[in-house]
Amino acid sequence: MYHNHWGLREPPFRNNLETRDFYGNATHEEALARLHFLVDCRRRLGLLLSGPGCGKSFVLEVLAGELRRSGAQVAKVSLLGLEPEEFLWGLARGWGLNPEVSTNSAEIWRQIIDRLAEHRFEQLASVALVDDADEAGPRLLAQVVRLAQSQTSGEARLTIVVSARTANLAQLSGRLLELADLRIDVEPWQEAETEGFVRHMLARAGRSAATFTPGALARLHELTAGVPRNINQMAELALLAAAGQGLELVDAHTIETVFDELSVSSNV
Repeated sequence: MYHNHWGLREPPFRNNLETRDFYGNATHEEALARLHFLVDCRRRLGLLLSGPGCGKSFVLEVLAGELRRSGAQVAKVSLLGLEPEEFLWGLARGWGLNPEVSTNSAEIWRQIIDRLAEHRFEQLASVALVDDADEAGPRLLAQVVRLAQSQTSGEARLTIVVSARTANLAQLSGRLLELADLRIDVEPWQEAETEGFVRHMLARAGRSAATFTPGALARLHELTAGVPRNINQMAELALLAAAGQGLELVDAHTIETVFDELSVSSNV
């Protein structure tokens, strides 16, 4: 195992990052700050956009945790592969409702509206985090629009965040785009953020000594174009390759070898 070679307690770069893996880089912190602004100022709808692998879903997960700890009532739903009825069930469960299996869509809508009224009376923010909106069909997107338009009074405390890939923005409904109060773009990382992430994850896994040469970190950033998911994948494979060769440090040549020989180039 390469863990012994590098003196690691656990894998530093996992495929599925958890919120505890959040690295407070400037790019993601700025996105989170704008999302909190939406909720704090009771804005109705925001768009969270990024390219593939830039971390929009991860940012939403971190946001959900932060909002829940502050007392907000958060429903987080991915629209990937969902039917409109399943979206309603996801909202209901997220806001603490438990409809019977036989409950029809109209009744679930009524329960959701009543729950939003309860939150408003209790002065609690209601937040719907709607991920992968560009994967949804017109009927499903119409449900998101309906939710947004269900709370129009000045006392409303519902905020909806809709995420999608930037290239697929045109696939969202025109009405949904019209309702947006703020667009937030999650950009690829700068080189310093890439370096900081790698060092942060290694230190948390138990490695305090230098592991990547400065040239390796620079090449890692260049080949991945600063895309977090690709950085995470490439760094993991580079650790494995360098350990297999008995190297004391991951160098730029190792990064290039991983990129060329382990088929990462098809994903980066």
